[in-house]
Amino acid sequence: MYKHHSALGVALSLKPAAPVTLIRPQAAARAARFFSQKFPGRSLYAVKANPSPELLRTLWSAGITHFDVASITEVRLAARTLPRAKLCFMHPVKAEEAIREAYFQHGVRTFSLDSIEELEKIVRATRGATDLELCVRLRVSSEHSKLSLASKFGCELADARDLLMATRQVADALGICFHVGSQAMSPHAYTQAIERVRAAIVDASVTVDIVDVGGGFPSSYPGMEPPPLEDYFRAIHRAFESLPISYSAELWCEPGRALSAEYSSLLVRVERRRGNELYINDGAYGALFDAAHLGWRFPVQLLRAEANEADMVPFSFYGPTCDDMDHMAGPFMLPADVKAGDFVEIGMLGAYGSAMRTEFNGFGADTICEVADEPMASLYRDEAPAPSLSNVVQLRR
Repeated sequence: MYKHHSALGVALSLKPAAPVTLIRPQAAARAARFFSQKFPGRSLYAVKANPSPELLRTLWSAGITHFDVASITEVRLAARTLPRAKLCFMHPVKAEEAIREAYFQHGVRTFSLDSIEELEKIVRATRGATDLELCVRLRVSSEHSKLSLASKFGCELADARDLLMATRQVADALGICFHVGSQAMSPHAYTQAIERVRAAIVDASVTVDIVDVGGGFPSSYPGMEPPPLEDYFRAIHRAFESLPISYSAELWCEPGRALSAEYSSLLVRVERRRGNELYINDGAYGALFDAAHLGWRFPVQLLRAEANEADMVPFSFYGPTCDDMDHMAGPFMLPADVKAGDFVEIGMLGAYGSAMRTEFNGFGADTICEVADEPMASLYRDEAPAPSLSNVVQLRR
């Protein structure tokens, strides 16, 4: 793997004609240490955010030992990459064959569910196992999050009593889990959801061993600068401590974006400029799915050897395919004199960028370079040394 001290160095030395994924293992390790040391419970990395084996190994080395897997393919990948990791199969609707393989071949003992049918499926697939950790997923609000996850999974509070009681009968450890949605912008999202957990526990009168607050922990993007993560941790801890559960109950979370977003960025080349529209060599069918289909704005910077004094103006991007939907509206702020042949770094793509990539129309990126400079945005700045001078000079906001 090619290594360089900075994104600018990669652009100047390689002058790549195809997109290049830039990875920053040090940024992912820093995020992992932050969660391992400061979250008041157990952190499970949500593998779907970025299933790179290199990233999984980096997180493991930095203290993440539990992993949220959502498919049998993710189970196999994580088990092969990290044989000693604890895998938790947290998709609430699974194929019976997947449950069976996960339990008998890969040692998975933790499963989530949101219906009696799924509970019965798990019992059948594991042949009535008595060593299961089963987490009942509650439906909670996503009103404080940028991407809702409130409609597809989770049992309603009115149905939770019977499901919790039935699950308690077959589970060695009973958990309650939820997901407040992706990119939660307020700690209140979690305290509000934990109040529903309280209501479910009181109504069912069951002993709960695990409370899993799921994912949703945010990263920093243009126009989406969240409060410090410590604010979320304090709010969750206070709410958890007030629940009617035993002193030995465990608190879990499932960060995906917060652990992986800063891990990678994308180096692209401008192939054409048409007014304030830039044609670049990656797009909606590559690492920029969220920018195209969800209107997500990512930080960008022009990579040139010389300092640039041009005014910053808004641009939109077109990707390389023949599809009109291959369009990222932005706005993406870049110097007014950007032109064809220039290189642009698009940051904060470690979460879902590489995971959503296709090779539609014959376009794709398979070159990966490791760089040592700072990511373009971070919620962990206090945990790291100051960025290099070259990065400061080139980063214009």
